[in-house]
Order: sequence, then C-alpha cells, then structure tokens
Amino acid sequence: MTTRSNGAVRATGRRRTRNARAAGALAGAVVTVFGASLAARGTGELHVPAPGTTTVLRAAVFAALAVHLGELAGARIAGPGRAPRPWALWAALGGAAASAGQIVLLAGVSGLDITAAYGTRDGGLLLAMANAFALAAGCVALGRPGWAAGPLALVVGAEALRAHPEPYTPELGAALTVVHLTAASLWAGGLLYVLRATRLRGGGREALARYARLAGWLYVALAVTGTCSTLRRLPADVVLTTAYGRVLIAKLALLAVVSALAVAARRGLRRGGDAVTPARAELAVLAGVVAVSAVLTVVPDPHWVSLRPALLR
Repeated sequence: MTTRSNGAVRATGRRRTRNARAAGALAGAVVTVFGASLAARGTGELHVPAPGTTTVLRAAVFAALAVHLGELAGARIAGPGRAPRPWALWAALGGAAASAGQIVLLAGVSGLDITAAYGTRDGGLLLAMANAFALAAGCVALGRPGWAAGPLALVVGAEALRAHPEPYTPELGAALTVVHLTAASLWAGGLLYVLRATRLRGGGREALARYARLAGWLYVALAVTGTCSTLRRLPADVVLTTAYGRVLIAKLALLAVVSALAVAARRGLRRGGDAVTPARAELAVLAGVVAVSAVLTVVPDPHWVSLRPALLR
C-alpha cells in the first residue's frame, strides 16, 4: 500500500511539473510575441516595426548563446563523469538562423534588398553574428568544441555594439553589455548543463555545488553592470511612462524570484536538503528572464523620450 501511495505521489508530482512547464512555456510565448506592444501601449512612443517577430528572433539568439556558452563552461564545472548529450551544435545553428532571420526582417521592414540591408550598421552586425554562430557550429562539427569560444565572443561583441547605438559614450555601454550578456549566458546556460549532468548521474550534488560558487560571482557581475546600464539609459522621470521602464520593472521582479530560488538552492546544498528542485525552478524563471530581456532590446530607447521636451523648445 505504501509503495502504491508513493508511486501515486510521484506521478502527481510529475503531472504538476509538466503542467507548470506548459504554463510557463505559454506565458513565455505570450510575453515574447506581445510583450513589446503591450509595454508601449499608452506611452506615445514611436511604433517599432514587427515587434513580436523581432523579439522572438532576439530571444532565440540569447537562448542559443546561453546554451552554447553554458555547455562550454558546464562541462568544466560538472567535472568527470557521465556527460549529457551535447546541444551546442544545434544551439549554434539556431543562433545563426535567428541572426539571419533578423537580416531578412530588417530588409522587409525597411524596404531594402538583402544586399542593401547588409550595408546598414545593424545589418552588418547581424551578418557578423550569423557568420560567428556558423563558425562556432563548424568548430563543434569538427570535434573542436572549445574553439567555439572565439566565435561566440564575436557574437557577444557584435550584440553589444548593436544594442548600444547611442552617440553618448557608446564604448561604455558596449563594455557593460559584453560583461552583462556573458554573465547572464553563463548563469542560465551553465545551470541548464549542470542540472542535466546531475540528473544523468543520479542526483550527485558536487557539480551543483561547484556551479553555485561560480553563480555567486556571476550574480555580482549582473547586478553591477545591470545597475550601471539602467542609470545610463533610463532617466528616473520616465520609469513608469516608457515601455523600457515597464519591461525593466518586470525583469527586476523576475530576477527577485530567481534570487530567492538561488538562495533556497544554496541553503539546500549547505544543509544537505533538496537543492535540485529550487534550482530547476530557478532555471524555469531564468527562461522568462531571457524572454523579457529580448523584449527590452526591442522597445524604444527611453533616453530620447526624456530629452523630447527640451528638443521641442
């Protein structure tokens, strides 16, 4: 009787987990497709062409970068033992396709042909990202997965330049984004790989403990660079009246949940309790952070909204 009861409890837990994942995936899809439009409602900001499609492609790039960088770092963090099946090749190919898709979208919304789109600043950077992802995929296919770190660094650099086209201290903005994007990719992607390795090895805690030590430093890097970027880009008087400010508030709320789950996982590691369950929940919420971050790169730059009254005088 006890065995049957335990089996029923486990089955119920698995169903709840599947339902939670399905609900989370649906919520993430809604945020990715409609987030930019909903955030900009009533702000009076300029309309962004094809915001849903752009956000989906941006999210795909971020996810590909996280999976690939996380696998490179996670293989070292997990240490010797059974390794999960590599996803790096498919991640790199997906990142290349998403970058190329943005070039096609750019050509479509701007009325340019593909060749002319390459000649624009955004088009050239997106082309560099697509080629770098393709080169990273080639490194994996040739059996040299570690070599992919170089092309992935080019992806991060190109994305940092693309995300900060403003004329005021763009070098500082790009440098902050390089650190922020790298740390975020290692945090989410590294946790994904370590959890896969932990499950494959029957629940060992060593890999998760090593990851937790690295995650502490990544959190500090994210907090510092995120704060600095926000102070540069978001004037205090437009926090609630711009799409950027609204999306940023949503991102900060999700990061607060992630932080609480990370603390719960660390506490479980220290006390010998369950650390895997909160770590899995942390990863699920991090997926939402990736979606919201993609929305944040699509909505208009709020700096110009704060300057608009002065410019109209």
